[in-house]
Amino acid sequence: MKIGEVRDLSQDQLHDELHKLKKEQFNLRFQAASGQLENTDRVRVLRRDVARIKTILTERENAEAKSAD
Repeated sequence: MKIGEVRDLSQDQLHDELHKLKKEQFNLRFQAASGQLENTDRVRVLRRDVARIKTILTERENAEAKSAD
């Protein structure tokens, strides 16, 4: 996911996408542990996508807190 795509998503969509990515990340960890993981680059891509989503969620929370003051 590109950062522009992440910024276009709503708060609920971001939480849903984060949940989906965390689930996929969990499954990839099991595949890696059992030696069945074929696409090792996917782990890195997922980790970065999760970080992007968390960053956007934090930015939005900070903006809400700042505007509430």
